[in-house]
Amino acid sequence: MADYEIPADLRYTREDEWARVEGERVTIGVTDYAQQQLGDIVNVELPAVGTAVERGEPFGVIESVKAVSDLYAPVTGEVVEANADLANHPEHVNEDCYGDGWMLSIRVADAAEIETLISAAEYRRHVEDRSTE
Repeated sequence: MADYEIPADLRYTREDEWARVEGERVTIGVTDYAQQQLGDIVNVELPAVGTAVERGEPFGVIESVKAVSDLYAPVTGEVVEANADLANHPEHVNEDCYGDGWMLSIRVADAAEIETLISAAEYRRHVEDRSTE
């Protein structure tokens, strides 16, 4: 398996989004595995601040030289911040997916949903399982 960065302090979805929990806010983006699979990111479409997002439902689109993919919300809530810098610099997702490549900050509607996200160890096993298929 290729070497993917999977920070231990984050939570993950099986759809390859990461979530950083900070009180009632969750900052999200796509994982290193996802950005490597997509290749060079050329466009990211994100919802506006104030938009309601629902866990497991698409909230935006990410386009690379290889594919166009939906982005899925890891939790239900309201968008309180969107990374507007990605409109002009989508390459930040490739360069620093856990830093400058963050996408949204969501005020979580139900904190119990955070517990449904998987750990770094579980996400690593998920990636390994797909890599051997």
